[in-house]
Amino acid sequence: RGNIPIKSIDAAYMINDTTAYLKVSRFAKTTYEEFNDNLKRLVKENRKLSTLILDLKGNGGGYLTAAIDMCDALLPKGDLIVYTKGKSRPEKRYYSEKNGAFAHLTTKVIINESSASASEILAGAIQDNDAGLIVGRRSFGKGLVQEHIELRDLSALRLTVARYYTPSGRCIQKPYGDTINYASDVEERVKSGELYYRDSIRHLDTLIYKTKNGRIVYGGGGIIPDIFVALDTTQYSSLLDALLYSGTLNQFAFSYVDKQRSTLKSEYKTKASFLANFKTDKTFIKELLTYAGIDDYKVYERLNDNMKRAIATRSKAFIARDIFGIAVYYEIINSIDTDIDAAVKA
Repeated sequence: RGNIPIKSIDAAYMINDTTAYLKVSRFAKTTYEEFNDNLKRLVKENRKLSTLILDLKGNGGGYLTAAIDMCDALLPKGDLIVYTKGKSRPEKRYYSEKNGAFAHLTTKVIINESSASASEILAGAIQDNDAGLIVGRRSFGKGLVQEHIELRDLSALRLTVARYYTPSGRCIQKPYGDTINYASDVEERVKSGELYYRDSIRHLDTLIYKTKNGRIVYGGGGIIPDIFVALDTTQYSSLLDALLYSGTLNQFAFSYVDKQRSTLKSEYKTKASFLANFKTDKTFIKELLTYAGIDDYKVYERLNDNMKRAIATRSKAFIARDIFGIAVYYEIINSIDTDIDAAVKA
């Protein structure tokens, strides 16, 4: 059997003549190497490249060293990246150790309520050092350091010994304890309106923190973005939910491609040809609905234009993934992503 590499950079491409986009799904052992290789390639191929968009939406974290190495590449030498401090642990500080190879780029980091841990360390370092803009919604708020202790019976204990703090002194970890329903945090954000309105974000930490250049930022758990982007609900419908969460859309795309793979590859020899010419027309949508066991096309016709576009775009993206790979999936899906649009314009 051949090796099956699990990549942590799912997509790396140019959104426009000057802006590179990198989707980082996790922080793993090879993440920095992938980041460095992809960005060097894009810089070499595009002399006008001046802006980098790092997409950390849904990135739950991973290796701390990967996040620190990426910060090292984006910051000038000597900037504080993150520090840890615990009741019985001395303070430990992590600084950028070299003049970052990509520090000259205008950096924009996209986060949301599912961006956690190493994602928050990177976003906090960029924000507090005024090295770029943070776009999206308040991150998850996971900033605890665990010490791994192996026991005699081969079990193990992970003991929380410290917390992560951003360069300005903000604690990344959100509050927890007997009076807090930690597991329902996202549900509470929906109820409070935080995912839809910036002024609904509660600053649980009343202290004022300042970035390197004196901008005011707030603590209390998670990273609050500089540019707030409300959760876009206009694209979501019960039909899309049913197609996605049942796995039907994914299965349909695979079946669609598998039945006519040679024809599709012959007709769309390049990614550019597919992006420009493949159409999700009425016949295609009817075939998708029939596969899902829905015979009434009016179910689709009754949706608003945004909902229709979301289903058509995701269908095209899934099919492109099965032909050209996951990077093309993101190129298509990002065309209707309001977070990406806001980052480009920020």
